[in-house]
Amino acid sequence: MKKFLTLTAAAAVASVSFAQAQDAGGFRLGVKVGGTFSNISGDNVNQITGPNYSSDLGDYKLGYNAGLSFSIPLSSDGFFSFAPELLYNRKGYEIETKQTSNLGANIKSVEEEQKRVLHYIDVPLLAKINAGGLFFELGPQVSYLFGSKNKSQTTTKYVDGTKDKVDNDGGFLDYSGIKRGESSKSDLAQFDISGVAGVGYMTEGGISLGLRYARGFNSLIDTKDTDNEPKAFNNAFTLQLGYLIPTK
Repeated sequence: MKKFLTLTAAAAVASVSFAQAQDAGGFRLGVKVGGTFSNISGDNVNQITGPNYSSDLGDYKLGYNAGLSFSIPLSSDGFFSFAPELLYNRKGYEIETKQTSNLGANIKSVEEEQKRVLHYIDVPLLAKINAGGLFFELGPQVSYLFGSKNKSQTTTKYVDGTKDKVDNDGGFLDYSGIKRGESSKSDLAQFDISGVAGVGYMTEGGISLGLRYARGFNSLIDTKDTDNEPKAFNNAFTLQLGYLIPTK
């Protein structure tokens, strides 16, 4: 919490200083929307996900993001700029398991799908280099977890080609062994701080397409006063379509 407040205060001071130092006519605001590909990783990630979880790139969960973007030039030619954003980002993880043996005579397979959706407000605070349309961005991101939803579904497939889907109880056991409801987030840290790096292209008209990666530095496992904090971190790729409009 102290780290979050310190970073937020510093960002606010920097934003005001940057805005005052630049030509107001160069300030631009816009919108962004795109897809998010996320998972969680770390030595102790199974304390959140349970067994059978894979953090391989091919097993990332698909979500989405949308929000506001800003551009404050830091050089007269627009080569350097400060680019804060305010985004809703739907992250999380997904686990799929399939059993094909030791089943009934008429059952071909039993597949179980578990999803946990994490609802975040992300505030990237990025330094940006604009080079003839191509841009590069780098900086910190502060995130607030305001919601979580755990879903589980079992699909039984039969040898005659039919199948039966059943929505399971979304409750789960947290890292301490306590039963939690499907919308509980008490086992997760409320705030996250990430490092962000990205690349993209923007036209003269302000339409952009960008790809970025964000890596969390604050463990997702909320163990309160535990000295040796278990390790589990957010990872997310975002592909975003944006549009910046001049305000003057």
